Amino acid sequence: MAPASPSARPAATAGPAPGTRPRNRRQLIIDAAGRVFSERGYHKASMEEVAAGVGITAAALYRHFPNKYALFAECAHVMVDGLVAALDEVASGAPLTEVLTAVTRVTVTHRASGGVYRWEARYLHHEDRRRLGVKFGRLVERVDEAVQREHPLPDGRLRAMAALGAIGSITMHHTSVAPRRAEALLLASALRVAATDPAAGRRAARPVELPARPVPRTRRAEILAASVPLFARDGFANVTNGQIAEAVGLTPSALYRHYPGKVDILAAACLQAAGLLAQGVERSLHEVAGPHDAVVALAATYVAYCFEYTELTSVAEAELAGLPADLRRPLLVAQREHIAVWEQQLRLVRPELYPRQARVLVHAGFGVVVEAGRRLRWRDSPDHRAAVTALVVSALGL
Repeated sequence: MAPASPSARPAATAGPAPGTRPRNRRQLIIDAAGRVFSERGYHKASMEEVAAGVGITAAALYRHFPNKYALFAECAHVMVDGLVAALDEVASGAPLTEVLTAVTRVTVTHRASGGVYRWEARYLHHEDRRRLGVKFGRLVERVDEAVQREHPLPDGRLRAMAALGAIGSITMHHTSVAPRRAEALLLASALRVAATDPAAGRRAARPVELPARPVPRTRRAEILAASVPLFARDGFANVTNGQIAEAVGLTPSALYRHYPGKVDILAAACLQAAGLLAQGVERSLHEVAGPHDAVVALAATYVAYCFEYTELTSVAEAELAGLPADLRRPLLVAQREHIAVWEQQLRLVRPELYPRQARVLVHAGFGVVVEAGRRLRWRDSPDHRAAVTALVVSALGL
Protein backbone atom coordinates (compact mmCIF):
# COMPACT_ATOMS: atom_id res chain seq x y z
CA MET A 1 0.00 0.00 0.00
CA ALA A 2 1.37 3.41 -0.93
CA PRO A 3 1.98 5.83 1.94
CA ALA A 4 -0.59 8.54 2.42
CA SER A 5 0.26 11.93 1.06
CA PRO A 6 0.88 14.66 3.64
CA SER A 7 -2.47 16.23 2.86
CA ALA A 8 -4.25 12.89 3.49
CA ARG A 9 -2.86 12.44 6.97
CA PRO A 10 -5.15 13.31 9.89
CA ALA A 11 -4.19 16.63 11.42
CA ALA A 12 -4.36 15.09 14.92
CA THR A 13 -1.28 12.95 14.27
CA ALA A 14 0.95 15.91 13.54
CA GLY A 15 3.44 16.76 16.27
CA PRO A 16 3.99 20.22 17.65
CA ALA A 17 5.44 22.72 15.27
CA PRO A 18 9.22 23.14 15.41
CA GLY A 19 10.19 25.32 18.33
CA THR A 20 6.84 24.83 20.07
CA ARG A 21 7.21 24.06 23.77
CA PRO A 22 4.86 21.32 25.08
CA ARG A 23 2.51 22.61 27.74
CA ASN A 24 3.34 19.65 29.98
CA ARG A 25 7.11 19.92 29.64
CA ARG A 26 7.65 20.12 33.39
CA GLN A 27 5.74 16.86 33.87
CA LEU A 28 7.68 15.25 31.02
CA ILE A 29 10.90 16.25 32.78
CA ILE A 30 9.74 14.79 36.09
CA ASP A 31 8.71 11.53 34.41
CA ALA A 32 12.04 11.22 32.60
CA ALA A 33 14.00 12.11 35.72
CA GLY A 34 12.11 9.55 37.79
CA ARG A 35 13.10 6.84 35.33
CA VAL A 36 16.75 7.92 35.33
CA PHE A 37 16.98 8.20 39.13
CA SER A 38 15.28 4.81 39.54
CA GLU A 39 17.59 3.12 37.05
CA ARG A 40 20.89 4.84 37.83
CA GLY A 41 20.55 6.06 41.39
CA TYR A 42 20.70 9.67 42.50
CA HIS A 43 24.45 10.16 42.42
CA LYS A 44 25.09 8.47 39.06
CA ALA A 45 22.19 10.17 37.29
CA SER A 46 22.99 13.37 35.41
CA MET A 47 20.94 16.33 34.27
CA GLU A 48 22.23 15.67 30.74
CA GLU A 49 20.65 12.17 30.80
CA VAL A 50 17.36 13.60 31.97
CA ALA A 51 17.43 16.32 29.32
CA ALA A 52 18.15 13.73 26.61
CA GLY A 53 15.18 11.69 27.80
CA VAL A 54 12.91 14.68 27.19
CA GLY A 55 14.60 15.78 23.96
CA ILE A 56 15.80 19.12 25.27
CA THR A 57 19.15 20.65 26.15
CA ALA A 58 20.53 20.71 29.68
CA ALA A 59 20.26 24.51 29.58
CA ALA A 60 16.52 24.21 28.91
CA LEU A 61 16.22 21.77 31.79
CA TYR A 62 17.80 24.25 34.20
CA ARG A 63 15.08 26.76 33.35
CA HIS A 64 12.65 24.43 35.11
CA PHE A 65 14.85 23.14 37.95
CA PRO A 66 17.85 25.02 39.36
CA ASN A 67 19.88 21.88 40.13
CA LYS A 68 19.76 18.10 40.23
CA TYR A 69 18.71 17.97 43.87
CA ALA A 70 15.64 20.15 43.29
CA LEU A 71 14.55 17.83 40.47
CA PHE A 72 15.29 14.75 42.56
CA ALA A 73 13.29 16.04 45.53
CA GLU A 74 10.26 16.69 43.34
CA CYS A 75 10.52 13.21 41.80
CA ALA A 76 10.66 11.61 45.23
CA HIS A 77 7.36 13.25 46.16
CA VAL A 78 5.51 12.59 42.89
CA MET A 79 4.55 8.97 43.60
CA VAL A 80 3.31 9.60 47.14
CA ASP A 81 1.50 12.77 46.07
CA GLY A 82 -0.26 10.79 43.36
CA LEU A 83 -1.25 8.07 45.81
CA VAL A 84 -2.58 10.52 48.38
CA ALA A 85 -4.52 12.41 45.71
CA ALA A 86 -6.03 9.16 44.40
CA LEU A 87 -7.18 8.18 47.87
CA ASP A 88 -8.63 11.63 48.48
CA GLU A 89 -11.00 10.90 45.59
CA VAL A 90 -12.16 7.64 47.21
CA ALA A 91 -15.14 8.14 49.48
CA SER A 92 -14.61 7.80 53.22
CA GLY A 93 -15.65 4.35 54.35
CA ALA A 94 -15.25 2.87 50.86
CA PRO A 95 -14.60 -0.88 50.61
CA LEU A 96 -11.01 -2.07 50.91
CA THR A 97 -11.04 -3.23 47.29
CA GLU A 98 -11.81 0.29 46.12
CA VAL A 99 -9.06 1.79 48.28
CA LEU A 100 -6.40 -0.66 47.11
CA THR A 101 -7.54 -0.39 43.50
CA ALA A 102 -6.81 3.34 43.57
CA VAL A 103 -3.35 2.72 45.03
CA THR A 104 -2.59 -0.03 42.53
CA ARG A 105 -3.54 2.02 39.47
CA VAL A 106 -1.33 4.94 40.43
CA THR A 107 1.59 2.66 41.29
CA VAL A 108 1.42 0.73 38.02
CA THR A 109 1.08 3.97 36.06
CA HIS A 110 4.24 5.35 37.68
CA ARG A 111 6.06 2.02 37.67
CA ALA A 112 9.15 3.27 35.86
CA SER A 113 9.85 6.05 38.35
CA GLY A 114 8.47 4.58 41.57
CA GLY A 115 11.82 3.28 42.78
CA VAL A 116 12.88 6.80 43.70
CA TYR A 117 10.75 6.96 46.84
CA ARG A 118 11.47 3.31 47.75
CA TRP A 119 15.29 3.47 47.96
CA GLU A 120 16.77 6.73 46.73
CA ALA A 121 14.79 8.88 49.19
CA ARG A 122 17.53 8.28 51.75
CA TYR A 123 19.52 10.94 49.89
CA LEU A 124 16.90 13.60 50.57
CA HIS A 125 17.66 16.41 52.99
CA HIS A 126 16.11 16.10 56.44
CA GLU A 127 13.15 18.40 55.82
CA ASP A 128 12.26 16.69 52.54
CA ARG A 129 12.46 13.27 54.21
CA ARG A 130 10.20 14.53 56.99
CA ARG A 131 7.62 15.82 54.50
CA LEU A 132 7.73 12.57 52.58
CA GLY A 133 7.25 10.63 55.81
CA VAL A 134 4.18 12.69 56.72
CA LYS A 135 2.61 12.04 53.33
CA PHE A 136 3.35 8.33 53.44
CA GLY A 137 1.93 8.22 56.96
CA ARG A 138 -1.38 9.63 55.63
CA LEU A 139 -1.39 6.97 52.95
CA VAL A 140 -0.80 4.13 55.41
CA GLU A 141 -3.44 5.50 57.79
CA ARG A 142 -6.06 5.57 55.04
CA VAL A 143 -5.26 2.02 53.91
CA ASP A 144 -5.19 0.76 57.48
CA GLU A 145 -8.65 2.24 58.19
CA ALA A 146 -10.05 0.18 55.31
CA VAL A 147 -8.15 -2.93 56.38
CA GLN A 148 -9.40 -2.69 59.96
CA ARG A 149 -13.00 -2.12 58.88
CA GLU A 150 -13.08 -5.38 56.92
CA HIS A 151 -10.53 -7.48 58.82
CA PRO A 152 -10.13 -6.03 62.35
CA LEU A 153 -6.97 -7.20 64.10
CA PRO A 154 -4.64 -5.36 66.52
CA ASP A 155 -1.59 -5.62 64.25
CA GLY A 156 -0.26 -2.08 64.43
CA ARG A 157 -0.78 -1.37 60.70
CA LEU A 158 1.46 -4.28 59.76
CA ARG A 159 -0.97 -5.63 57.16
CA ALA A 160 -1.54 -2.19 55.65
CA MET A 161 2.20 -1.72 55.17
CA ALA A 162 2.61 -5.26 53.84
CA ALA A 163 -0.24 -4.79 51.35
CA LEU A 164 1.37 -1.57 50.12
CA GLY A 165 4.65 -3.45 49.84
CA ALA A 166 3.05 -6.04 47.59
CA ILE A 167 1.67 -3.31 45.32
CA GLY A 168 4.83 -1.19 45.37
CA SER A 169 6.99 -4.16 44.36
CA ILE A 170 6.13 -3.54 40.70
CA THR A 171 8.44 -0.51 40.76
CA MET A 172 11.46 -2.62 41.73
CA HIS A 173 11.78 -5.02 38.79
CA HIS A 174 11.47 -5.09 35.01
CA THR A 175 9.26 -8.13 34.37
CA SER A 176 7.22 -7.28 31.29
CA VAL A 177 3.51 -7.53 32.03
CA ALA A 178 0.51 -5.63 30.67
CA PRO A 179 -0.67 -2.86 33.03
CA ARG A 180 -4.17 -4.30 33.44
CA ARG A 181 -2.79 -7.74 34.24
CA ALA A 182 -0.28 -6.25 36.65
CA GLU A 183 -3.05 -4.34 38.42
CA ALA A 184 -5.16 -7.48 38.77
CA LEU A 185 -2.28 -9.57 40.13
CA LEU A 186 -1.12 -6.95 42.61
CA LEU A 187 -4.60 -6.05 43.81
CA ALA A 188 -5.47 -9.70 44.48
CA SER A 189 -2.14 -10.19 46.26
CA ALA A 190 -2.62 -7.11 48.45
CA LEU A 191 -6.18 -8.12 49.35
CA ARG A 192 -4.98 -11.55 50.47
CA VAL A 193 -2.28 -9.93 52.60
CA ALA A 194 -4.82 -7.59 54.19
CA ALA A 195 -7.06 -10.51 55.12
CA THR A 196 -4.26 -12.57 56.72
CA ASP A 197 -3.92 -12.95 60.48
CA PRO A 198 -0.16 -12.57 61.07
CA ALA A 199 -0.50 -14.47 64.34
CA ALA A 200 -1.48 -17.57 62.39
CA GLY A 201 2.09 -17.76 61.17
CA ARG A 202 3.32 -18.47 64.69
CA ARG A 203 1.38 -21.71 64.82
CA ALA A 204 2.74 -22.89 61.48
CA ALA A 205 6.29 -21.55 61.90
CA ARG A 206 9.12 -23.81 60.83
CA PRO A 207 12.73 -23.54 61.97
CA VAL A 208 15.09 -22.01 59.43
CA GLU A 209 18.77 -22.86 59.35
CA LEU A 210 20.72 -19.94 57.92
CA PRO A 211 24.44 -19.90 57.17
CA ALA A 212 26.51 -18.72 60.11
CA ARG A 213 27.23 -15.01 60.15
CA PRO A 214 30.65 -14.55 58.51
CA VAL A 215 33.45 -13.93 61.00
CA PRO A 216 36.01 -11.43 59.64
CA ARG A 217 39.34 -13.25 59.98
CA THR A 218 41.35 -11.18 57.51
CA ARG A 219 41.91 -7.47 57.06
CA ARG A 220 39.95 -7.61 53.78
CA ALA A 221 37.01 -9.22 55.60
CA GLU A 222 37.25 -6.63 58.39
CA ILE A 223 37.03 -3.82 55.85
CA LEU A 224 33.96 -5.42 54.30
CA ALA A 225 32.28 -5.96 57.69
CA ALA A 226 32.93 -2.35 58.71
CA SER A 227 31.75 -0.89 55.41
CA VAL A 228 28.31 -2.50 55.27
CA PRO A 229 26.82 -0.65 58.29
CA LEU A 230 28.19 2.64 56.92
CA PHE A 231 26.71 2.03 53.47
CA ALA A 232 23.38 1.04 55.02
CA ARG A 233 23.20 4.10 57.27
CA ASP A 234 24.50 6.85 54.98
CA GLY A 235 24.23 5.46 51.45
CA PHE A 236 27.22 4.24 49.45
CA ALA A 237 27.88 7.57 47.73
CA ASN A 238 28.06 9.46 51.04
CA VAL A 239 30.59 7.15 52.70
CA THR A 240 34.25 8.12 52.30
CA ASN A 241 37.34 5.95 52.23
CA GLY A 242 38.45 7.86 55.30
CA GLN A 243 35.39 6.72 57.26
CA ILE A 244 35.93 3.10 56.24
CA ALA A 245 39.63 3.27 57.08
CA GLU A 246 38.94 4.84 60.47
CA ALA A 247 36.46 2.04 61.28
CA VAL A 248 39.17 -0.60 60.88
CA GLY A 249 42.14 1.41 62.17
CA LEU A 250 43.86 1.98 58.81
CA THR A 251 44.95 4.96 56.79
CA PRO A 252 42.83 5.62 53.68
CA SER A 253 45.75 4.75 51.40
CA ALA A 254 46.10 1.35 53.10
CA LEU A 255 42.63 0.34 51.86
CA TYR A 256 44.00 0.03 48.33
CA ARG A 257 46.16 -2.91 49.37
CA HIS A 258 42.94 -4.86 49.91
CA TYR A 259 40.41 -3.33 47.47
CA PRO A 260 41.12 -1.39 44.25
CA GLY A 261 38.40 1.09 45.17
CA LYS A 262 35.31 1.74 47.26
CA VAL A 263 33.05 0.33 44.57
CA ASP A 264 34.87 -3.01 44.86
CA ILE A 265 33.93 -3.13 48.55
CA LEU A 266 30.31 -2.59 47.56
CA ALA A 267 30.54 -5.37 44.96
CA ALA A 268 32.02 -7.71 47.57
CA ALA A 269 29.13 -6.89 49.94
CA CYS A 270 26.56 -7.65 47.23
CA LEU A 271 28.30 -10.93 46.38
CA GLN A 272 28.37 -11.89 50.04
CA ALA A 273 24.62 -11.20 50.31
CA ALA A 274 23.90 -13.31 47.22
CA GLY A 275 26.07 -16.14 48.52
CA LEU A 276 24.44 -16.23 51.95
CA LEU A 277 20.98 -16.25 50.42
CA ALA A 278 21.88 -19.03 47.99
CA GLN A 279 23.22 -21.15 50.85
CA GLY A 280 20.08 -20.53 52.87
CA VAL A 281 17.84 -21.54 49.97
CA GLU A 282 19.83 -24.72 49.38
CA ARG A 283 19.39 -25.73 53.00
CA SER A 284 15.71 -24.80 53.11
CA LEU A 285 14.82 -26.97 50.12
CA HIS A 286 16.64 -30.04 51.36
CA GLU A 287 14.11 -32.85 51.81
CA VAL A 288 10.96 -30.71 51.46
CA ALA A 289 7.81 -32.79 50.99
CA GLY A 290 6.53 -31.04 47.84
CA PRO A 291 6.20 -27.72 45.99
CA HIS A 292 3.81 -26.20 48.54
CA ASP A 293 6.25 -26.90 51.36
CA ALA A 294 9.06 -25.67 49.13
CA VAL A 295 7.40 -22.27 48.61
CA VAL A 296 6.70 -21.93 52.34
CA ALA A 297 10.32 -22.86 53.06
CA LEU A 298 11.56 -20.29 50.55
CA ALA A 299 9.38 -17.62 52.15
CA ALA A 300 10.54 -18.47 55.68
CA THR A 301 14.18 -18.51 54.57
CA TYR A 302 13.98 -15.17 52.78
CA VAL A 303 12.28 -13.56 55.78
CA ALA A 304 14.85 -15.00 58.19
CA TYR A 305 17.68 -13.87 55.91
CA CYS A 306 16.32 -10.30 55.75
CA PHE A 307 15.96 -10.09 59.54
CA GLU A 308 19.34 -11.69 60.19
CA TYR A 309 21.29 -9.67 57.62
CA THR A 310 19.21 -6.49 57.46
CA GLU A 311 22.05 -4.07 56.73
CA LEU A 312 23.70 -6.34 54.18
CA THR A 313 20.38 -6.98 52.43
CA SER A 314 19.42 -3.31 52.28
CA VAL A 315 22.82 -2.38 50.83
CA ALA A 316 22.64 -5.12 48.19
CA GLU A 317 19.12 -4.14 47.13
CA ALA A 318 19.53 -0.38 47.24
CA GLU A 319 22.99 -0.01 45.72
CA LEU A 320 23.05 -2.70 43.02
CA ALA A 321 22.05 -0.27 40.26
CA GLY A 322 25.07 1.90 41.03
CA LEU A 323 27.64 -0.79 40.28
CA PRO A 324 29.55 -0.75 36.98
CA ALA A 325 28.19 -3.22 34.44
CA ASP A 326 31.06 -5.72 34.80
CA LEU A 327 30.64 -5.90 38.59
CA ARG A 328 26.84 -5.95 38.39
CA ARG A 329 26.61 -8.79 35.86
CA PRO A 330 27.33 -11.76 38.18
CA LEU A 331 24.96 -10.34 40.77
CA LEU A 332 22.15 -10.07 38.26
CA VAL A 333 22.77 -13.69 37.25
CA ALA A 334 22.55 -14.78 40.90
CA GLN A 335 19.38 -12.72 41.34
CA ARG A 336 17.73 -14.29 38.30
CA GLU A 337 18.68 -17.79 39.46
CA HIS A 338 17.17 -17.15 42.88
CA ILE A 339 13.90 -15.85 41.43
CA ALA A 340 13.78 -18.80 38.99
CA VAL A 341 13.71 -21.21 41.94
CA TRP A 342 10.72 -19.39 43.44
CA GLU A 343 8.97 -19.18 40.07
CA GLN A 344 9.36 -22.88 39.39
CA GLN A 345 8.04 -23.98 42.76
CA LEU A 346 5.18 -21.46 42.76
CA ARG A 347 3.99 -22.60 39.34
CA LEU A 348 3.96 -26.20 40.53
CA VAL A 349 1.56 -25.12 43.28
CA ARG A 350 -0.38 -22.71 41.05
CA PRO A 351 -0.17 -24.14 37.51
CA GLU A 352 -2.67 -21.57 36.22
CA LEU A 353 0.03 -18.89 36.44
CA TYR A 354 2.12 -17.96 33.43
CA PRO A 355 5.87 -17.52 34.14
CA ARG A 356 5.66 -13.71 34.16
CA GLN A 357 2.65 -13.74 36.44
CA ALA A 358 4.50 -16.00 38.87
CA ARG A 359 7.50 -13.68 38.74
CA VAL A 360 5.35 -10.64 39.54
CA LEU A 361 3.94 -12.46 42.56
CA VAL A 362 7.39 -13.51 43.75
CA HIS A 363 8.46 -9.88 43.69
CA ALA A 364 5.23 -8.98 45.51
CA GLY A 365 6.34 -11.35 48.26
CA PHE A 366 9.70 -9.60 48.43
CA GLY A 367 7.89 -6.25 48.67
CA VAL A 368 5.86 -7.55 51.60
CA VAL A 369 9.07 -8.42 53.44
CA VAL A 370 10.57 -4.97 52.83
CA GLU A 371 7.61 -2.94 54.08
CA ALA A 372 6.56 -5.31 56.88
CA GLY A 373 10.16 -5.43 58.08
CA ARG A 374 10.34 -1.65 58.08
CA ARG A 375 7.09 -1.48 60.04
CA LEU A 376 8.58 -3.84 62.63
CA ARG A 377 11.80 -1.79 62.56
CA TRP A 378 13.57 -5.05 61.75
CA ARG A 379 13.35 -6.10 65.41
CA ASP A 380 14.24 -9.75 65.11
CA SER A 381 12.20 -12.36 66.95
CA PRO A 382 10.60 -15.72 66.09
CA ASP A 383 7.14 -14.10 66.22
CA HIS A 384 8.09 -11.33 63.82
CA ARG A 385 9.66 -13.76 61.38
CA ALA A 386 6.61 -16.04 61.51
CA ALA A 387 4.17 -13.14 61.05
CA VAL A 388 5.97 -11.76 57.99
CA THR A 389 6.31 -15.26 56.50
CA ALA A 390 2.53 -15.74 56.80
CA LEU A 391 1.98 -12.47 54.95
CA VAL A 392 4.40 -13.47 52.17
CA VAL A 393 2.70 -16.84 51.72
CA SER A 394 -0.65 -15.07 51.40
CA ALA A 395 0.78 -12.61 48.88
CA LEU A 396 1.74 -15.56 46.70
CA GLY A 397 -1.76 -16.99 46.83
CA LEU A 398 -1.05 -20.27 48.59
